[in-house]
Amino acid sequence: MRTSLLVQAALLVVGAAGCGQRNDTVADSPAATSTATDTAQAMGDVTNAAAQPGAPNTLTDAERADGWKLLFDGTSTAGWRGYGKTAMPDSGWSVVDGALTRTGRGGDIVTTDKYKDFELALEWKVPPGGNSGVFYHALESADPIYYSAPEMQILDDARHPDGKNPLTSAGAAYGLYAPPRGVVKPAGEWNSARLVVRGNAVEHWLNGQKVVSYEAWSDDWKAKVAASKFAAWKAYGTGKEGLIGLQDHGDRVQFRSIKVRVLP
Repeated sequence: MRTSLLVQAALLVVGAAGCGQRNDTVADSPAATSTATDTAQAMGDVTNAAAQPGAPNTLTDAERADGWKLLFDGTSTAGWRGYGKTAMPDSGWSVVDGALTRTGRGGDIVTTDKYKDFELALEWKVPPGGNSGVFYHALESADPIYYSAPEMQILDDARHPDGKNPLTSAGAAYGLYAPPRGVVKPAGEWNSARLVVRGNAVEHWLNGQKVVSYEAWSDDWKAKVAASKFAAWKAYGTGKEGLIGLQDHGDRVQFRSIKVRVLP
């Protein structure tokens, strides 16, 4: 009896071990591994898709809910006009491949609406040696636009002479506050930029990194202005509200995904 029980117990142990081995074999089989990999990849694709921004010149549902609006839809220049003019220039600016593009002499362009506290987001691209800028709080009582409007610099740092001076390099508060080196992408690639203005607090963002932060009209700001060429322009930086502008500096520049939201 005892021998019979021992034999049965041994058979049960062997059977259990065999079942465990078969399960391990199934788990390690190419089919099972492929299924697990496919599932993980599918979950990753969903996560990545959710993390990706919307297509150029569009708003996501989340952005709409947060109060963003497009300043450029990828097909027309609606919402823009020439600085000091009632309409867009007859030439010099056009839509090329879904981008608002400076193609020739046309002058600076500005939004049709004025903004006080706001967040602006856009993408920009310049060719080798390219130079442009984004103005804010522009006052048309002063001519040209940079007599009144502070500028977020757009530049090919590697090939334009201004790139040698941090105060005039890409992302700088032109002539006043310098960004760190190495953030701008090479000429021919799209750079993402944000400009945040709330009261006297100003931030410049380039490719997801905050590169400049300052307080307008502070003692530090006033000292920097007094030591710069802007000291001769009495209207410079005085606007608490004004137009957003895109600079015609004589070089080709492209903008897309231009969007803005008013801040409380």
